[in-house]
Amino acid sequence: MTVLTIRELERYTENVLVFPAFHIEVARHEVVALYSGMSVRHTLIAMLGGRMPLSSGEIRVNDVAYTTNKAAYVSQIGFVLLEDGLYERLTVKEHFIFYKNLYGSDLAVDKAIRTSKLDAKANVRVAKLGSSEKRRIQFARLWFQDPALYVFEEPDQNVDHETKLVFQRMVQALSDNGKGVLVLTGNMETAISVTSRIYRLDEKGLKAFDVQDTQDAPQAAPSETANYNEDQQQLADDEETSEDEPAIQLVRFEKIPTRMNDKIILFNPPEIDYIESSEGQSNLYIKGEIYPTSFKINELEERLQSYGFFRCHRSYIVNLQKVREIVTYTRNSYSLVLDDQAKSSVPLSKTKMAELKDMIGLK
Repeated sequence: MTVLTIRELERYTENVLVFPAFHIEVARHEVVALYSGMSVRHTLIAMLGGRMPLSSGEIRVNDVAYTTNKAAYVSQIGFVLLEDGLYERLTVKEHFIFYKNLYGSDLAVDKAIRTSKLDAKANVRVAKLGSSEKRRIQFARLWFQDPALYVFEEPDQNVDHETKLVFQRMVQALSDNGKGVLVLTGNMETAISVTSRIYRLDEKGLKAFDVQDTQDAPQAAPSETANYNEDQQQLADDEETSEDEPAIQLVRFEKIPTRMNDKIILFNPPEIDYIESSEGQSNLYIKGEIYPTSFKINELEERLQSYGFFRCHRSYIVNLQKVREIVTYTRNSYSLVLDDQAKSSVPLSKTKMAELKDMIGLK
């Protein structure tokens, strides 16, 4: 059963496209993460909460739209937002009693306190709590509300390890109990910690990330993979294939794998802005986020050359499609300015400058 349906939703702000029309669904038992910038996130939250009218498309929760039945819609969706406030003069327990009465919940207050790991602070006023403990109170409010769809904005931003664990266990329990969960974040690690179904939403639209559990997708080291492919190629060249044996077919794997926690994220080459190598570690830079990869920079140069990537410096590879400017500082000092949000600057060595000029036809 589908809990959340977003269909053909788009938004312009002062003639600037925030995101184009997209479609996404969240079913019962599902956890979906939307990775986006702050503007997209705030716009989507306002639309989900009914505070911003929809100029096109629709949003339905349990097949109910905000415009057709506001009360039924609101009762089915719960939010934990980054800037949610609390009653500073109340204690933790008083907060929970208030939530229990507000939502008419059957959940025991003591159980909610234990689940939130706030046993030792039950009788402490909120004003004396740390930001991580306050965040756990916000999580617990949704236990009492018990909606069909849970929406979390940056749920573990600037919180301690215990609060992150509380959040992860909460999401798992909600999924097990048939709830739908939508996590809105600009932090890939947050998204990966709770789900493998991750999408990026920006002005270019909705795009799914290819994420795998490492335990489900064991991978050989790059050098081992290269040796294996060479051996297989040699076998294919030197041996005749019998009629009873299928030929060995070598498939070119176009995506670049990176690891984060216990997940593997697979990126298409055009998504990568540039690559930096430091102390033997290669990092991919994608929309301001850094993703480590086990490939050496020489291996990445070879794999990405056919996709328009250029080794501009001994420690850098750049996606030439992302280059906006070539800047000359001195006769021997150059850099490439990228067409990304941060206007990233990548060094260009003198020898590579001459090579780049030849490539793009400059004299």
